[in-house]
Amino acid sequence: MSLLDIRNLTIDIAGSRGTLHAVRGVSFSVEKGETLCIVGESGCGKSLTSHALLGLSPKVATVGADALSFDGADLRKLSEKQWMGLRGRRMSMIFQDPMTSLNPSFTIGSLLEEVYLRHFPATRAEARAHAVDMLKRVGIANAEERLSQYPHQLSGGLRQRVMIAMGLICGPDLLIADEPTTALDVSIQLQILRQLQDLKREMGLGILFITHDLGLVARFADRVAVMYAGRIVETAPVAELFARPCHPYTRALINCIPVPGKTRPGEPLGAIPGVVPSLVGPQQGCAFRDRCAFATPLCAQRADQRYAAATHAYECNFTPEETAA
Repeated sequence: MSLLDIRNLTIDIAGSRGTLHAVRGVSFSVEKGETLCIVGESGCGKSLTSHALLGLSPKVATVGADALSFDGADLRKLSEKQWMGLRGRRMSMIFQDPMTSLNPSFTIGSLLEEVYLRHFPATRAEARAHAVDMLKRVGIANAEERLSQYPHQLSGGLRQRVMIAMGLICGPDLLIADEPTTALDVSIQLQILRQLQDLKREMGLGILFITHDLGLVARFADRVAVMYAGRIVETAPVAELFARPCHPYTRALINCIPVPGKTRPGEPLGAIPGVVPSLVGPQQGCAFRDRCAFATPLCAQRADQRYAAATHAYECNFTPEETAA
């Protein structure tokens, strides 16, 4: 049984111009000890999907799914009290921007201790000791001194480590990381990714990692789900995805990555022509067809799921060999 199992997740948001179909039939699973990366352009529905998994969807959103389960429990049937016991304890999240996600009115110590005390019958001293230990485990030196500091007194890298410590302080089974390194420089990104990898092995975590950076995906993922315009268009083990991308959108994303030794200094970088289509109103056919060099009138119809291998699925009317030709 998968740790997390999502089948046909939809998220619709009603507006004055019509209904925005933000997430359209998304399905995936996460196993224990596995890292699944969801990758795609900004606005494709990655963050809305992750918020729905924690019961944090906007009130104006209508969420539906054929299956939405965590470790066998149906998340669709949970009461708010049950959500409060699950969220932060067994399922936790690292949000995108640690400066806006950490309450500036509270010290680092009080933020971490409050999370622990919410879920465990412990004294304030025990929670403080656990907070110090967690800060050390995510690579923060002088952890005891950091507890008395406020978020604005820390660098971006330290704030991100505090967010990771908050996500892991209760020993969750699933960690959702929503673009946790976007605002950090490359060296800090790699440090944080290595720490997450180490903590995953140490704690047996399942990780749902959301990003738009394929470079991070190549370093960090076990499996990859490529998302476009509210749908997952390709899913595969990471090595297989980069060796044989099947969906034209996946290939276009990979072609945008500069290649050391091949991309010359000053040479124009790869780009995908056109813009992401509006998802307001009825949706029909392949959403990528207006930007795809291989599109035909057949693409106005919904593509069936194909398999390049037992664990490599993609949605396209054509095989990679047909589009390559």
